[in-house]
Amino acid sequence: MEGVQNSQKLSGRERQNLIVRTSMAGIAVNFALALLKAVIGLGTHSIAIVLDAVNNLTDAGSSVITILGTKLAAKKPDKEHPFGHGRIEYLSAMLLGSIIMAAGISSLLESARKIREPSEPAYTALALGIIAVCVLVKIFLGRHFMKMGERTGSETLSGSGKDALTDALISAATLAAALIYLAAGVRAEAWLGLLISLVIIRTGAHMVLNTFSELVGRRVDTAIARQVEETVMSFPEVRGVYDLMFHDYGPGRIAGSVHIEVDDMMRAFEISALVRSIEEKVYEEHGVQLTAVGIYSMNSDERALQLRKEVTAIAMGYDHVLQVHGFYLMGDEVRFDVIVDFDTKDPERVCEEIAEKVREAHPELKVRAFADADYSFSE
Repeated sequence: MEGVQNSQKLSGRERQNLIVRTSMAGIAVNFALALLKAVIGLGTHSIAIVLDAVNNLTDAGSSVITILGTKLAAKKPDKEHPFGHGRIEYLSAMLLGSIIMAAGISSLLESARKIREPSEPAYTALALGIIAVCVLVKIFLGRHFMKMGERTGSETLSGSGKDALTDALISAATLAAALIYLAAGVRAEAWLGLLISLVIIRTGAHMVLNTFSELVGRRVDTAIARQVEETVMSFPEVRGVYDLMFHDYGPGRIAGSVHIEVDDMMRAFEISALVRSIEEKVYEEHGVQLTAVGIYSMNSDERALQLRKEVTAIAMGYDHVLQVHGFYLMGDEVRFDVIVDFDTKDPERVCEEIAEKVREAHPELKVRAFADADYSFSE
């Protein structure tokens, strides 16, 4: 969801081309760095530099997966997938994270072997100079990837950018270990290789968990939810905005639904025109397609307004109640929804207790309270 506002001004084709071009550049740079580091690492008998080369090769493979994922995600909707194939990008990011974790585990085992069976490194000024240049290249590449990831709303690119900056730090540490050895004769590069492996594993695990959370259905950024809410509330006919929900079908493919409260005297054609205007404005300003706009009608008579205040006061007396909405009095029946936080073990029981208290105060009424949840606002 966070990438929606960044990528909505790009067409699908423009976004795809940017991601592919950035990834192709990443493949070329990482492959070149991997080759250089592999030659240097083998020539100097440095396990840390060899593992750094493996890490760069993994990054090149990551860019290949990014390209394939982006291409597949861009496929048009079909009968079996009417909302498109955008979530393939999340699957490709999860695959990428798994590959990075596997590379890290392999590096960890090799580093442990080198600790048990150490070899004498043979560093040269040329080799160390090349490693220093590699650090600078990785910093530039990482910043470029993160910039393009933000612009296109691609979590895979942003993740690759963070990984590249981590690689720059790893290469810098490798260079430091070599200088320490040359200055003091202390061999720390195998232990550094162990540390590098743990960093690689952590990076991969973070990518897997992050994309898994996206696939499961993560709460959107509250700030964005508030912006959408403000846009809907900007229409004078809207008295309240509730039940705002988002559904993520991949970067730049956000659908949503919302309930609006309007005066109960509005006519059907007026409500229809209002809903269409809301849908258009929300999409234009936030890139969110509202697939449903439900209606709560608001009583306008004094008796109903007073009863609403009483019901709200009773409900808000409970610690886990966040809001009361959807209130409507019709004849001798009153209905309302109660938002209960996710920590409540039995929200239905809370609602029934609230309804019972309202019945005690107004025995002439039929009271129905429905449990609801806060899907978009974290506070």
